[in-house]
Amino acid sequence: MIVRLHVWRVPPRAVPAMFWSMAVDRRKIRKNAHFAKLLGTGRRSDFGVGAADLTRWAALIVADEPVTPPMRGAKTSCTLTLEPIASRGTWSGSTPFNPLNHEISDKSGFGHESGLIRKNSNAPIAVLTRARLRPRKAVAFWRAIDPVARDLRAAEGLHCAFGVGEAPVGFQGTVSVWRSAADVVRFAYRRPEHAAVVERTATQGWYAEELFARFRVLGIDGDREVIGWRDGQ
Repeated sequence: MIVRLHVWRVPPRAVPAMFWSMAVDRRKIRKNAHFAKLLGTGRRSDFGVGAADLTRWAALIVADEPVTPPMRGAKTSCTLTLEPIASRGTWSGSTPFNPLNHEISDKSGFGHESGLIRKNSNAPIAVLTRARLRPRKAVAFWRAIDPVARDLRAAEGLHCAFGVGEAPVGFQGTVSVWRSAADVVRFAYRRPEHAAVVERTATQGWYAEELFARFRVLGIDGDREVIGWRDGQ
């Protein structure tokens, strides 16, 4: 199976067409895919209605053959080809990456420190987080992760990070790409802001459903500016 994340940008005049696409095109994509999600994106790694970037959209597709989403009005795009390494949790009741990888067993969602470095020491790593928030917990969740989002932007080895979601509120996630597994571990285990949120996740019950997955980045095609690429600090 092939996992691809397509990200594209449209001019403001094409935004209404993209809202229409979110409603009608997802069924077309799913006919040729094992798993597919059309996603809105946020500015940087931010969440919520006020953070939505209506000129940038994304599609995550798992299929046997390449499937290109209908990028209505796209003026530029970027596609990441990904190889799943590990995954924990579900997305809409599915485990789209589990047949290809090992489960993540620790609660951070990033995997055990030693195993992650040993197996993937030199490859760029993509991390996907996704959660369906419990409505009464949403405000507390956004307040708790705000320090993490700010800390993420300055993380060493980060190439890019941006928020994704199936809806502006309640269905939240992030995509981040890192220079190496060591940089992922450094952020996941050694930054106090992230560690504090991981500890609270188990006790606060923010999520009705959650998924954490890691991927090896096999290729990046197109305009990397679309995903906010930087060389990494």
